Amino acid sequence: MSEPIEWMPDGTPYSPRFGDRYHSEDGGLTQARTTFFQGCGLPEAWAGQPQWRILETGFGFGLNFLVTWAAWRADPARCRLLHFVSCEAWPVSAQDLLRAADSHPDLLPLARQLHAQWWGLLPGVHRLAFEDGRVLLTLYVGDAQAMLRQQMLQADSIYLDGFSPQRNPGMWDAQMLKAVARCCRRGTRLATWTISRPVRDALAQCGFIVRKVPGAPPKRDNLQATFDPAWEPRTAPPQAAIAPPVSQPADCLVIGSGLSGAAVAASLARRGWQVQVLDRGAEPAAGASGLPAGVFAPHVSPDDNVLSRLSRSGVRASLQALAAAPLIEGEDWSACGVLERELDGKLRLPAEWHAGPGAQWSRPADAAALEAAGLPPATVACWHARAGWLRPGRLVRALLDNPAIQWQGESTVARLERITAADGSTRWQALDADGAVLAEAAHVVIAAGYDSRPWLPARYPLNALRGQVSWGLRAESPQPGPAAVWPPFPVNGHGNLVPQAGPNAEAPWIMGSTFERGATQLPPTPAEQAEAHAVNAAKLEQLLPALAAGLAPAIAGPGATPRHWAAVRCTAPDRLPFVGPVDPTNQPGLWVCAAMGARGLTLSQLCGELLAARLSGEPLPVDVRLARALGTERLPGA
Repeated sequence: MSEPIEWMPDGTPYSPRFGDRYHSEDGGLTQARTTFFQGCGLPEAWAGQPQWRILETGFGFGLNFLVTWAAWRADPARCRLLHFVSCEAWPVSAQDLLRAADSHPDLLPLARQLHAQWWGLLPGVHRLAFEDGRVLLTLYVGDAQAMLRQQMLQADSIYLDGFSPQRNPGMWDAQMLKAVARCCRRGTRLATWTISRPVRDALAQCGFIVRKVPGAPPKRDNLQATFDPAWEPRTAPPQAAIAPPVSQPADCLVIGSGLSGAAVAASLARRGWQVQVLDRGAEPAAGASGLPAGVFAPHVSPDDNVLSRLSRSGVRASLQALAAAPLIEGEDWSACGVLERELDGKLRLPAEWHAGPGAQWSRPADAAALEAAGLPPATVACWHARAGWLRPGRLVRALLDNPAIQWQGESTVARLERITAADGSTRWQALDADGAVLAEAAHVVIAAGYDSRPWLPARYPLNALRGQVSWGLRAESPQPGPAAVWPPFPVNGHGNLVPQAGPNAEAPWIMGSTFERGATQLPPTPAEQAEAHAVNAAKLEQLLPALAAGLAPAIAGPGATPRHWAAVRCTAPDRLPFVGPVDPTNQPGLWVCAAMGARGLTLSQLCGELLAARLSGEPLPVDVRLARALGTERLPGA
């Protein structure tokens, strides 16, 4: 549930939980600009930097973030990428968040953008993206001390904020400030409004040089500090201790231009990298990402397992990428929601999700959704509110349409070689079968799905998974009978149906897919195609029986001529992608982003951001435990 807020007669928000106001007399604007932003030496400190990482210990209504974001937009010398990481144990509601910005008209347009992404904030790590991905807000929802100890963050500036030490002592005690210090590099600047003696003493014990400075009214004094301990600090290990991050944007070669490769390329380009993408196909998305249309949706489980949490982060990242791309909503993609039918009659939602942020993601399907799908009222099903369909090839082309990305098709890489450049640096060359150099870069990311195998050590278990779908055009398909309807949204649960991927008669419907483990032949034989159509029709009969009665004969009946599409996907044994360095000891600079399986539409954008964050030493877009679940370091012998 959202944190309950009371509003004072003067419009100031008040917290019953802590018995304190959120803002000072001017709504906190002077404090945000003077105490925190300028108190950390900004904007001068971030001038010309590739990235700047700010850590805030209490998000509240987001005023410090909005002020910092506005200053970033106005600064011609701003850092290329602004990371704002903030802790919040009790997020306020989206309505209260927007109401608090009413008194700051100059910040209201930014607050509306924040409000639009302020949903589904379950405990954990959430990445919100603005300014085409160049302003990234990472919310740590939960106990601040515990979150900071887990996430292995390094900050350039610290906004030490929260309710007063008297009202919320846990946010200011020695253990909390020690957790903050572990997130600092030597030279990190800290600012806060309190001059409490215990806080000053604890900061000094943690290695900060502390000083009182004139305060912003109504405060007479504020506190500023610089992390510069007399000892060599023992910081948390970086995200990959054996693959040190790259301090400045460089050049990178990406092999593969499906969803994974395009996501990696776009994420690096946003960070100032020069990226060359090689693909053996004549067009981008020539492999598994050439699916006519498919579904992106969260996975749910009663215990909210790793895949469930990853899929939610993946859906959020996908929605951000789709909204930022020059695509047409309703024609190229739609966040219309997805109905998941539970054929075994077991609803897999966590028990506590009946209300609050969990229900903003997924909830039991109501009678209206079931009726729209042509299903009986007693059908057990889940409604995924933050889900939908997309045409992946169109997203791939949009992601690659960037001046910093050079795409090169019909380029089959036969081998990769590491060379030593004239300046002594290590570089990689991609060679064709005749030994000609196709491309050269300091770093390489392998994102070629099942075709990634030639460049990966034998300990990488990539398993083939061929999928075949049946599809057609609504205008050419049999109309359902009086008891059947075309649902206005995708339905999944045993295969899936995208009823119409677009607004016109030429938009396709797609159903499938088969899961053929170990099969790699493309195209499938006519007999295999016919078998796949029969499998897809049988799945539809279980998923949407009334609709299948009219449609299935046109797919697998006598004389049926349905359209067909097939590709080979790849999976890892644990069903999670590989995102990380391939072998940093023997092959430095070589990375992999592959093994999306059947969830590439849901996970690829998240994996691209995760790889870019790891490569650049940034705050991670997911909980560090989820990053480890995807990391290549999980493999034996890593």
